[in-house]
Amino acid sequence: MEIINIRDFKIDDYSQIIDLWEKTDLGNPQRGDNLEVIQKTISIGGKFLVLELEDSNQIIGTSWLTNDGRRLYLHHFGIHPDYQGKKLSVPLLQASLEYAKEKELQIKLEVHKNNFKALNLYKKHSFKYLGDYEVYIIRDVNKIDVIR
Repeated sequence: MEIINIRDFKIDDYSQIIDLWEKTDLGNPQRGDNLEVIQKTISIGGKFLVLELEDSNQIIGTSWLTNDGRRLYLHHFGIHPDYQGKKLSVPLLQASLEYAKEKELQIKLEVHKNNFKALNLYKKHSFKYLGDYEVYIIRDVNKIDVIR
């Protein structure tokens, strides 16, 4: 088994992270997943963790926690396809949960209803289903109609 390291995001990681997110279908330009947004969320109390192989410094996992002052939101939690099924998500999730505990904030996430591996992981680590909530978003703020 290769030795892994979990550490905070560095700016130089960004190109590897974009590559990882493309392979795991976690990020795309429409979502605003750019370096500026990552840095902004970190500066206001968020955290961005990377899981890397110690020998090669290859980033094989990410966990992006944003902070709204009331709770943390877990975003872009994923493991490179070549390393899935090796229980590497567990230490990455544990580090994320430790940050939530340290900050004394609730932690919330969204996961696709058909992503059974992720659902099982989150349930096993005490996440509770909130019910039949529907999730909506406006990605293009230029399409917002101003109510008068």
